[in-house]
Amino acid sequence: MKIVAVRSYLKNMALTKPYTIAYNTFTNVSIAFLEIELANGVIGYGTGSPAEEVVGETTLETYTNLQSDFIKQLVGRDIQSFQQIIFETNKHFYHKPGTIAAVDLALHDAFCKFIGCSVAQYYGQKIKALPTSVTIGIKNVQDTLAEAAGYKDLGFKILKVKTGLAVEEDIERVIKLKEKFGNHFKTRVDANQGYTLQDLQKFIAATRHADLELIEQPMKVGTELELLGLSWADRKLIAADESLKDSQAALQFASNDKPFGIYNIKLMKCGGLMGALGIATIAGNADIDLFWGCNDESILSITAALHFAYSCPHTKYIDLDGSFDLAEDIVTGGFTLVDGEMLINHKIGFGCELS
Repeated sequence: MKIVAVRSYLKNMALTKPYTIAYNTFTNVSIAFLEIELANGVIGYGTGSPAEEVVGETTLETYTNLQSDFIKQLVGRDIQSFQQIIFETNKHFYHKPGTIAAVDLALHDAFCKFIGCSVAQYYGQKIKALPTSVTIGIKNVQDTLAEAAGYKDLGFKILKVKTGLAVEEDIERVIKLKEKFGNHFKTRVDANQGYTLQDLQKFIAATRHADLELIEQPMKVGTELELLGLSWADRKLIAADESLKDSQAALQFASNDKPFGIYNIKLMKCGGLMGALGIATIAGNADIDLFWGCNDESILSITAALHFAYSCPHTKYIDLDGSFDLAEDIVTGGFTLVDGEMLINHKIGFGCELS
């Protein structure tokens, strides 16, 4: 079945509320969309929303790339060669994971719609559902507790607390959450590279009784070997994020002396499902748990991450709340949320529609 048209467009979307992490404050998001239409009228949808500060690509670059002659020349290609097309896209847009992800997702969606199955079914769904964490940005203790109370009322049971600006304040926020909510929430933290090794050691020691589920990317990219100063019991709780952009990094950190016990996979960081497959395969062979994350993203790419996360038997955690805070989205469907658990709808492709 031939590709007969490709279309791309850029949408700027406000967030319902701003949030702060260790190196930035966000109030809105831009998302590039790609449509790939087949001769039978089927349309596959993809999106690109990379984090420039992590991968060096802006969403505007993604949109520009999606209008290039390379993308236009996909017209006439056979959708059954979608994996070859993704391979060529990786070579042409080297180190442009937002662009690659948009193409990868649109091709997966179109192909699975063409053959009549969901993407999760195509790869083999191993997991029915998992609870997602919801994110609390860096804020004072009172506001942190208030936001957590709101999430409790909505049925969520896992919090991810952004940290990394002041370790003593971070410790207080985590301890106060434990004191107020007891065992209702499991808590994760994400320092976004904000700690030194000494900060991290202090944080771990002071919060050990709070039973943290994991600590995401506590230290700067390039300092990974310093983590070997921690015990393996502590490193098992450390998740690589900004340090883990591709399969090469995944292989590097999968040595006998592993700095990380968890790999965070974001489709917009590794370039879609095929990029995720490379990292996931290495992690599975190295006995490293998978943790699926996101940027501020459309329902479409969040759903894509869910489909692939649920196809990997060593997926242990998901943090796929990136569409919850969008003030608007042009995509509907994909998944449902039940008491914090995310379930895919099993329609063909990613099961999403444009509104």
